[in-house]
Amino acid sequence: MPAHLTNEVGQRIATIRHARRMTQTELARAAYISLAMLKSIERGARRPSDATLESIAAVLVVDPSRLLMDSARHDSRVHAAIPAISAAIAAYDIRMDPPQQNLQELQTAVDEAVGWRLAAQYALIARQIPSLIDEALRTLHHTDGAQRQQAARLVVAAARTADAAAYKYGHRDLSARLIEIMRWAVRQADDPLLEASTAYVRTETFFAARAHKAGLHALEQAIDASPAPDETQAAAARGALHMRAAVIAGRAGDASAADQHLADARRLGDQVPEDNYLGTAFGPHSVRIHEVSVAVSLGSDHVGRALSVAKKWTPPSNLPEERQSGFWIELARAQLWAGMPDHSFESLKVARFIAPQHTREHPWARDAASTLRRLKRADAESLTHFAEWVGAV
Repeated sequence: MPAHLTNEVGQRIATIRHARRMTQTELARAAYISLAMLKSIERGARRPSDATLESIAAVLVVDPSRLLMDSARHDSRVHAAIPAISAAIAAYDIRMDPPQQNLQELQTAVDEAVGWRLAAQYALIARQIPSLIDEALRTLHHTDGAQRQQAARLVVAAARTADAAAYKYGHRDLSARLIEIMRWAVRQADDPLLEASTAYVRTETFFAARAHKAGLHALEQAIDASPAPDETQAAAARGALHMRAAVIAGRAGDASAADQHLADARRLGDQVPEDNYLGTAFGPHSVRIHEVSVAVSLGSDHVGRALSVAKKWTPPSNLPEERQSGFWIELARAQLWAGMPDHSFESLKVARFIAPQHTREHPWARDAASTLRRLKRADAESLTHFAEWVGAV
């Protein structure tokens, strides 16, 4: 680990320790390390081992990636898991050996993995998701009736979780295969709301192909097919589709469609409490985040809209980390276009603090850091370190 990254790890540990109102003595004792070692780590004089980092993170109640600025080891875990994910879905439609877990145990494990996805913990996903997908598919093929429908829902959730890692780390072909498996499984779940959620995720294939007009058309078809928004879950499902449609309409350069879908999303968002519905965050806060996303998607001429939202509001900490981080990354892009480089860099640092793995793999974070470094060649060493960390140099 380079010296400057060792320093940043130590600083982050100290910052979170202070936020937890813990002394060095208390943290060292709880983490089963010596006080001298902790002091050395916090001042950047000593590099923590994986075991030490995980022990400190457990006491501070954060994932180790929140402490680790150098994400190379997390990257390698995700990339190393890709062949195993591919193998797990190779025979998705073939009845294999029976599952080893009962349905309730599998449900608990998949729910935990969904939590990792919302928190942008891709290294944790990589460790567990191949076996979860395999187990969910085996369960689907060895059950019937209501249990088969539940198993189908678990296949959708597990495949979506795997897709989050595959898509973020650039494995777009595998991402597309996982989405097709979601679409195959959802037909066996007999759940119209889950179909709407799957249509939301399918948009990734259109983003990846830059087929924005086709993606907008597909989402509008999904909106028309979704259940009437006369109860909370249905309103959230349709609202999320409108939210997604607004962004892809922005990417297509269709400002009118973007505004209309955003208005519909806002109306539905005001009807429901902010929550995760079938694995998708939706509510008033999520809609505001997408207002920034739409403005950035429409280009630099619309930057004022993004800045206006951010002037009055920032995401609350109870939103999924991935969504919070996305807001700050897109705001950084808008601030850069508006000639506010210092504010842009601060936004990138906030995004990194909230969800480091998500930020490091986000192309807009990389682009913004690269541009900032060109604009401020003579400035802050920390900017150069950030650009190196995010892969912009």
